[in-house]
Amino acid sequence: MTPVIHLTGPLLLGPEEVAPQAWILDGRLTFDRPAAASTTRLDGWVLPGLVDAHCHVGIGPHGQVEDDVARAQALADRDAGALLLRDAGSASETRWMDEARDLPRIVRAGRHLARTRRYLRGLAHEIEPEDLVEHVRVQARRGDGWVKLVGDWIDRTTGDLAPCWPADVLAAGVAAAHELGARVTVHQFGQDGVEDLLAAGVDGIEHGTGLGEEHLARLAAAGVAVVPTLVNIATFPGIADRGEAKFPTYAAHMRALHARRYETVAALHAAGVPVFAGTDAGSVLPHGLVVQELHELTAAGLSRVQALDAGVWAARRWLGHPGLQEGASADLLVLDGDPRADLGVLHGPRVVLRGRVVAGARPLA
Repeated sequence: MTPVIHLTGPLLLGPEEVAPQAWILDGRLTFDRPAAASTTRLDGWVLPGLVDAHCHVGIGPHGQVEDDVARAQALADRDAGALLLRDAGSASETRWMDEARDLPRIVRAGRHLARTRRYLRGLAHEIEPEDLVEHVRVQARRGDGWVKLVGDWIDRTTGDLAPCWPADVLAAGVAAAHELGARVTVHQFGQDGVEDLLAAGVDGIEHGTGLGEEHLARLAAAGVAVVPTLVNIATFPGIADRGEAKFPTYAAHMRALHARRYETVAALHAAGVPVFAGTDAGSVLPHGLVVQELHELTAAGLSRVQALDAGVWAARRWLGHPGLQEGASADLLVLDGDPRADLGVLHGPRVVLRGRVVAGARPLA
């Protein structure tokens, strides 16, 4: 018989909801003491596994990577405490990971759909507007309830960020995804094109550095989620430096978006727009940065509890995955202190996935 693990707690069921103890039985959580002959103890504060709501498992700087590299990416996320990943676009087929008991759970968005020569080479499926609806349907069937569009990118003819899709085509693409039961999230750096996204009825905006006061009420009313990926936005000055010689207007724009990043996130959160933690790991950034993203959210003005909610409880509800609930898979972190008081305790967690201690292991009592 598999030994029962006694979680001595406290368990953080929500931002303010705490349970004193629980048990892991056959990989699942229970709050009723089981009648088991063999029980081991796992002492510490218990938190549901973190959520990285924007990462890319299976791609590197030049596109698709081998399975062993994709596995190493997922393990880096897991060991950092991210046990639920929303893969916001990948050229690799990673369904095989669903059978791996030691890897995080993944919610996929298929492959990015981008305008021809309007995204990082090798990462997206590049198409012209007349093909968008057809390919949205393909990716809606490929993903796990999400489709990822690249909404804006540098237009080399104008030398600045510009929308990739005509408004009517964008609206038709979003409608096609919704008909198949998929939500649509969109990469969006700049201001131009945001009105088209809102009119089309998108469900999410990634990065969102160009979102302004004029958008806040509509975003909140429609429940459009924003994943600001602040650890990625930190790279904007370097991007600007590299583009300065050929595209000075673009470079200045990227610096301005970077300068107001915290102000933008603070305004979104204050307006009631759902904000979630995501890192954009995979193409340029390494995996395993989710705790750094939580720190960045606090730098933007969210409290520690609000940042945790953006990366734990609210994020899990948004993606339709349980936290610390009766009968749920025991995907959780055991910490040396209360993360609501100190996010630092999230570094180097003991990681329990599907009821097994898979990282940060210490002797069980």
